[in-house]
Amino acid sequence: MRFSTVSRHIREGFKNVARNGWMTFASMSSIAVSLFILGIFMLLALNVNKLADQLDNQVQITVYMQVDTAKAKEDEIERSIKRIPEVKSVTFVSKDEGLTRFRDSMGEEGKAALDGYEKENNPLPDAFEVEVFDPQKVGFVAKQIEAINTTDPSKSISKVKYGKETIDKLFSITNAVRNIGLFIVLGLAVMAMFLISTTIKMTIIARRREISIMKLVGATNNFIRWPFFIEGAIIGFGGSFLSTLVLLYGYSQLVQSTSATVGLYMIRFSTVSEVRTLVGGTIVILGTLLGVWGSTISVRKYLKV
Repeated sequence: MRFSTVSRHIREGFKNVARNGWMTFASMSSIAVSLFILGIFMLLALNVNKLADQLDNQVQITVYMQVDTAKAKEDEIERSIKRIPEVKSVTFVSKDEGLTRFRDSMGEEGKAALDGYEKENNPLPDAFEVEVFDPQKVGFVAKQIEAINTTDPSKSISKVKYGKETIDKLFSITNAVRNIGLFIVLGLAVMAMFLISTTIKMTIIARRREISIMKLVGATNNFIRWPFFIEGAIIGFGGSFLSTLVLLYGYSQLVQSTSATVGLYMIRFSTVSEVRTLVGGTIVILGTLLGVWGSTISVRKYLKV
């Protein structure tokens, strides 16, 4: 296709957009609203997925030692745990630090119950906090640590705790949340696709007489089709771009206004920079492609003259 022909198609596409002002506005508005709703659920799904990852990453194993375990033996146990390939880090928690944490967790009223328990008569044991690379393998790593104690004649490890039932429920919930979020986003994408294509189709139907006349005077199908492709792309891009601007601006305001509140609960929203490319790019590309696709399937019927 020659450059002059391409230029002509692009000019005609823009002229059609300007000429059909109200229909263009209606089409862009429909696309913007449809993709705005889709974008909201995309942001929701991304943040739910991030929250699930945060919960997963907080999962750890606590290894309690016997109260009278020697320091040399504790060092040996620590080295053995670190040799497990799935282990990311091992943090030693002394019994004094454990008592301090326990006091803090009890609150002001509960602290009085721990008066008198100091270094000399601290009943708590030393412990190790074990973090793994893959939270899904917490149970496997816990069994590996228990196996270390099985081969240890002194049985220095008192207890390996990771809350098996709680962890299993947590993973079930987070996996369900991810799957439900993905299902909702895909469903809304399909719904937006048909809504947008229907809107573009109404635009083409309103100009079916124009298409029939061009066909009757000898214009080829491609000559007729390309300006409508350009027009559909412009409408799709315009509506999706507007939707993206409003969506990202609203999301940035939401993150700023709620960051202090949700931060108290150790919840972190995805930042605008983290979602801008994925959400904005997906919406703009999807809107543009749907505009072209809607024009393609709608104009095809009126080329059969």
